Amino acid sequence: MAIQVVNGAMLACTMGAAPSSLVVLPTNRTMAGGMPAATIMDFAPMVNIMPFGMCMSIANPTVASATAAALGVLTPMPCIPATVAPWVPGAPTVLLGSMPALDNNCKCMCAYAGVISVTVPGQVTVMVP
Repeated sequence: MAIQVVNGAMLACTMGAAPSSLVVLPTNRTMAGGMPAATIMDFAPMVNIMPFGMCMSIANPTVASATAAALGVLTPMPCIPATVAPWVPGAPTVLLGSMPALDNNCKCMCAYAGVISVTVPGQVTVMVP
């Protein structure tokens, strides 16, 4: 079984240089392990998903322009997450505020080709099927 993700969970991006954390606002009023529980709709950049240090994706316009200015040498630039779709697949059998719960197997796509995944769910006591 998967583990429910909560506020403060650690995230990693395939194009980011550093880990980040998930911020879950207590709008669903559902707690897991003493922290607000996340749903698949907690994907808003700079609200729920914080930056991952430096971005290394050439699909990011700032990285592309800095790389072009450096004559083709990949030049990482500060990460600004560009998530535009909810986490997938979620836990459809567990609904929090009519949305599927977010478990530690879910992924979220960044528009700049990064894949965001959960590395530490933030708690270890509540499981979701």
